Amino acid sequence: MGFNIINPIQPECMDPAKIKKMYGDRITLHGTISAQKTLPFGTPEDVRKEVLSRFKEYGYNGGLILAPANVVTADVPVENVLAIY
Repeated sequence: MGFNIINPIQPECMDPAKIKKMYGDRITLHGTISAQKTLPFGTPEDVRKEVLSRFKEYGYNGGLILAPANVVTADVPVENVLAIY
């Protein structure tokens, strides 16, 4: 049956650039926004910078669903969640 997507792509424990380079022409990456560092501890501007860098680094030629790398926990400021969008 195969698969078409890897979920989640957690930047804290895997290298999204390496995964994109190796498999990005065949599968979609889902995640890449740090749910352990940037979302709970960063500012909205930090989140916006991470979003833009993810599009640039992993969004080329398609194959990226930008999202938090894991669940959004209660300690994440609403402003940081909104900054993703």
